[in-house]
Order: sequence, then C-alpha cells, then structure tokens
Amino acid sequence: MSYQTLDIKEESGVLTVKLNRPEVRNAFNDLVIEELKQVFSKEAQKDSVRAVVLRGEGKVFCAGGDLNWMKESVEFSYEENLADTRKLAHLFNQMNQFSKPVIGAIHGAAIGGGVGLVSICDVAIATESTVFSLSEVRLGIIPACIGPFVISKIGASHARRLFVSAERFGAKLAREIGLIHEVVSDENALNDKVNEILSSVVLCGPQAIMAAKRLVLDLAWPESRNHMDDPLEMIADALAQLRVSDEGQEGVRAFLEKRKPNWIKE
Repeated sequence: MSYQTLDIKEESGVLTVKLNRPEVRNAFNDLVIEELKQVFSKEAQKDSVRAVVLRGEGKVFCAGGDLNWMKESVEFSYEENLADTRKLAHLFNQMNQFSKPVIGAIHGAAIGGGVGLVSICDVAIATESTVFSLSEVRLGIIPACIGPFVISKIGASHARRLFVSAERFGAKLAREIGLIHEVVSDENALNDKVNEILSSVVLCGPQAIMAAKRLVLDLAWPESRNHMDDPLEMIADALAQLRVSDEGQEGVRAFLEKRKPNWIKE
C-alpha cells in the first residue's frame, strides 16, 4: 500500500515509519491521522515485523498540527470538532496499545502532537539539539488528546508545569522528566543508538516482549484491564501462561542448554 504522508519501509524485521511532510515540518492533518491508523492496523501487525521505528523526514520530527487543518477546525461546529478530536484521541490510544516495541528517533523539534508521538514510544531517543513544547494553551486550546499519554510518561507534576506554561525545553530536561530515554549528539549517533536498541530487541522472545509491554500497560493503565480486577492475580497468571507457552519453554531450555533460542536468526 502506498501512502501520501508517510514513508514506510520494512527491513530485517524492522518497520520504519517516517512522517514524510517536511515542507510543513511533518505536521498532523486528517490524512496523517488516517494513514498512521492504517499502518498500525496492517503493516505493523505482520508477523515478520519485530519492532517499529518512528521518525520524521527533514529537519523536524513533528511540529504538531498543520495550519490548514487548524484553520478548518475554526469553521467546524461542535459536533464536527468532536468527530475530529475523537479520531486523534483514538489514534494515540491505538499506537499506545500497539503490542510490539515502538522506538522513537527524535530530532529537530517535537511540538504539541509531536510530543504525543514521543509519549507513546517504548524507547525514545533524541538528539541534544531537539526542542520540545506542549504549546496548545498559546492557541487557546489544551493538549487533551495526548494528555493521558504524556502524563503517563512524565507524571502529573511535570505535566502541570508544561501544560500551563507552553514553554520550550530541550533534550536534557526531556530526559530528566522521563519523556525521552537517551540523548545523543547528532543524527548519526541517533541512528547508531536506534540500531543498538534493535539489536537487543531481536534477541528477545517476540511473544514475551508483547506480554511484557501488555503487563506495563495493564499495571500503569488500570482502566485498560478487561480480563482481571486483581492485579496480583493478573501478574501471576501472565507469567504462568508464558512459562507453559512454546516460546517460554524454548527460551528456558535454550538458557539451560547454553544455546541460542530458535527466534534468534543466525
């Protein structure tokens, strides 16, 4: 499938999803939302895909909302705006709930919805010159659709400051508050760090990775649990199921037999 706003490439089990609107700093519009939804519903779900790398073409990762898209919303009724914002909220939830690792390679700037994209990444790496901002209140609006995901990442205290100040901040603070995990010198170092993370991911059991991510979401987002009310029972059940699974059995046997498990390709 071809995309107008995204550049998609799968290689060696890694699906690279690149925002490809450099002329507008990779800003969001209706089509970007729809195409990201399609990618995470289809291409990213393939068994051959072990991880997704999210990045941006050009000088900026993502500058938030497209100006033309925002102009349209001014003319929308409440009902039309509600339909629009629901699409955005559901996209971020879909990406947040995605079962495989998502690694964000962040450079240039992540503004507004761009910070939302950073927040749904399992591993977020940024160059030291990257600038961040939750700038919505400067426009008289709020970062509502990305709010749950940002707050989950940086906590309520930092969110209160950054939501109300709309200040710009650098990669150093972004790392200190937990928005990103690593800061690197430049884009070459960014690529090297992404590859380092990926080389570690492919050594792990694919089903175990998905279960581990689900465990974090279940424990951090109680409202997302739909199978058990007791978190202690849930965690015991999750590990027991993996222990008796084919992958779990293979992984433990391989460790005891001092060999590589069958999911590691020679």
